[in-house]
Amino acid sequence: MVILTFPRELRLLNSRHYDYVFQQPQWASSLGITILGRLNKLWYPRIGLHITKKNVKLAHERNRIKRLTREYFRLHQHELPSMDFVILVRKGVADLDNQKITKILGKLWRRHYRLYCGS
Repeated sequence: MVILTFPRELRLLNSRHYDYVFQQPQWASSLGITILGRLNKLWYPRIGLHITKKNVKLAHERNRIKRLTREYFRLHQHELPSMDFVILVRKGVADLDNQKITKILGKLWRRHYRLYCGS
């Protein structure tokens, strides 16, 4: 049985975790969203979000993007490779609707999966 929770262990919690990803990332980017990823030594993926006020002005828009990203990750965590991911957002993403953001996230994570598996 697959458990679809989002516990604390699946999050990048401190600057050392983020720095690890930023040192030698694999990256995938599309329409203002970039996902950086780096293999970890754990048996599960982890996620960190970097959505700045500079790029997404309104708090409710930043929260919406974070919520959509966390939900997509939660539902698909068992399909992802054991990597640490950092999601970066540029200007203009707040103008996209929820379905478009979810579609972009799916495309980018599939690209990471293909890079990891070598297919």
